[in-house]
Amino acid sequence: MSRWVCCSLLLLVLLMMMCEVQAQEENRVIFLPGTFQNVSVSQNETVQAVVSRIPSEVAFLTLQFHTQHRNATLSYTRMPGVGLSLTAVDSGLLSALQPDQTSLSLFLFSPDGETVAGTGVILPYSSTDPVPGACNIEFNLDIDPNVYLHYNLYETTIRFAPANLGYERGQTPPACDTSTGSSTRWRLQYDVYQYFLPESDLSERSLFSGIQAMADIQGLTANGKRVMTLSSADMSMVVFNSIPGQGVIFSVIVRDPVLNTSASYVPVHTYACSFASTMDSCQTLGKISTKIFFTIAGLAGLFVCFCGHRFFKCELFCMGFSFAAFFFFVLITRTTELNYDIRLAVSAMIGVVGGVLLVMSWWRFGSVMACVVVVGLMLGFLIAATVLFTPLGDLDVFRHSDVVFWVTFCSIMIIVPLFFVRWPREGNITTCGVVGGYAVILAINAYIYTSLSYISLNILKRFLNNNFSEAFTDVPFQTIDYAMITVWVVLGVCGIVLQLYRERSRPFFPPSPYLMWLQERERRKTNVLDPSHHFPPLPNRLLARARQLTKRMEPAGEHTPLLL
Repeated sequence: MSRWVCCSLLLLVLLMMMCEVQAQEENRVIFLPGTFQNVSVSQNETVQAVVSRIPSEVAFLTLQFHTQHRNATLSYTRMPGVGLSLTAVDSGLLSALQPDQTSLSLFLFSPDGETVAGTGVILPYSSTDPVPGACNIEFNLDIDPNVYLHYNLYETTIRFAPANLGYERGQTPPACDTSTGSSTRWRLQYDVYQYFLPESDLSERSLFSGIQAMADIQGLTANGKRVMTLSSADMSMVVFNSIPGQGVIFSVIVRDPVLNTSASYVPVHTYACSFASTMDSCQTLGKISTKIFFTIAGLAGLFVCFCGHRFFKCELFCMGFSFAAFFFFVLITRTTELNYDIRLAVSAMIGVVGGVLLVMSWWRFGSVMACVVVVGLMLGFLIAATVLFTPLGDLDVFRHSDVVFWVTFCSIMIIVPLFFVRWPREGNITTCGVVGGYAVILAINAYIYTSLSYISLNILKRFLNNNFSEAFTDVPFQTIDYAMITVWVVLGVCGIVLQLYRERSRPFFPPSPYLMWLQERERRKTNVLDPSHHFPPLPNRLLARARQLTKRMEPAGEHTPLLL
């Protein structure tokens, strides 16, 4: 009986092994060098990536696999292990070939127990091409061609391992750090590239199209934007500005200037937000409190743009509110750990106080010039932020020195109000048009992403983050951004022209209510012929009116036309 049991168990094991082999055969994916292949890895499944008929001139291959937001494991062996596999959204492995090797197999897994769909490609390189990540001493893989990415609210940082010189199949790789001569890997240079996906497009198809456009050297140079070039002596790390909700692909090309050859690292992408978050994911980016705040600000900005100078007190309140709310938000963010919604609410309350104080200062003291200077600082702030939002802000002198940046910013901000001393009304109306139009753009940004919001956000991030100065602040400029520039220009020009035309025959600024009251009171005291001089005091008038209301009406008797 036991013999039959043993035979049955052996037969069952053989059947399971045959089923496993059959399943592995069914899950083989054949890759052609340079051709992208869409792959789906099911739960508890192993996909074998196979490339065959490798030409003899190919010295090494890189296999890269990309998903949108789910991790995938890429491994040299069927059983993933430390130093033999990598789990990431954008993963890649480099395989150095042996002299007679004509085929290669690597393995794909789903580490989180759910189906993962992605796209992959195998890229061949010759013995004269540099080997990306071959001098790695920081990451787990021996040869690591990957670009590692980390982001937070303010900045996105990419890092990569240094490359080495190419070598023939079967030969010993050149030493990495024995010397720094021109015959070593220290002659290599690294070009960092950036590619923006279409704005407000979180689709998988858009990402895969971008990955295919940036996977190899030809695609990188044709479609990407070269941000900077690093030498081998530089730190292999670059910092960029985080743009939540905007898809960005980063990659690196390592070049050998002596042999005029190059190789590309594995591209990496980010949206600077989480697809898995239930409260503030990439699909629902933007808090309700932010939308409410900027919607109200946009409506106020539209009013100021066209009617700000006519309703001078409303304009002063809006400018004082903006000035106080912005700087108090910076203050409490740097000094407290309060929740974002609480910080925004407290900043709005302080903004109300700031607006009321600016209005009351004009009401009490009547100094129009002092108030207009504050208004001019708002325009100066926006102009300075716009100037440094351009590629001028990415110059090394601004990125490497906070002092130079802030001196330049403050100089531009202070120069603008000086023109208001000579042309106060025109300057005030210009501020209403420009600042009011930009407030409308910020309100639109709360619902539809536009890069123009980073004119002010970059300054805010620099206030809040001490290390933000090292980040590249480049942002995408696409169709929606040009449309928003048109809206801003049209609003600003129409608001300025309309107010200049409407106010051409009116006094430059309305008089102070408090000063008018003082003058009127003095006039009533000195001018006895003025009927208002004989008015009883307000308490007596109120008392007389109350007596009239409570007095019983006497019958009027007969009325004749003559008496009437």
